Amino acid sequence: MTGFTYAEVGATRHEPLPAGYRHLHYRTRLGRDAFDCAAGAILTFRMHRRTGARMNTTADRAAPGVRLTVGAGPLHVPCEVVWTVDEPDRAGFGYGTLAGHQASGEEAFLVERDAQGEVWFSVTAFSRPARLLMRLGGPVAVLAQHAYARMCGRALRALCARSRTVGA
Repeated sequence: MTGFTYAEVGATRHEPLPAGYRHLHYRTRLGRDAFDCAAGAILTFRMHRRTGARMNTTADRAAPGVRLTVGAGPLHVPCEVVWTVDEPDRAGFGYGTLAGHQASGEEAFLVERDAQGEVWFSVTAFSRPARLLMRLGGPVAVLAQHAYARMCGRALRALCARSRTVGA
């Protein structure tokens, strides 16, 4: 794989995350009936769009090699999907940063159903500043990344609550 701004491509698939980066671990419960809706929303980028992010993608569904640009405010950051999973109890993807992104690293969005039937959404990331704006942003940039993870969780909850209401 070429074009990535970091060497550890695919490292969000497993622990431990690579050293030398800031790590993000966020996890929230979605509820027992949310798996199918959440998996679809993650894999088709609906979750991201629901946060208000502008998404331009080269495909309608996450798959390795799919390129996307995430826009928020004046920023437009290029990424590429590096891995996906779509199993009965686990679905999601990880994307890595490309040249022009403010950060260097990878972020993964995953929904899982545990042995008790509870559905959980998680965001796992490792990153470090790649451009001046993020270096200057320091702690504010870290807070923004954490805030975006929480926004994704709220977006999934809202999408899945709506689908249960519509289907009732």
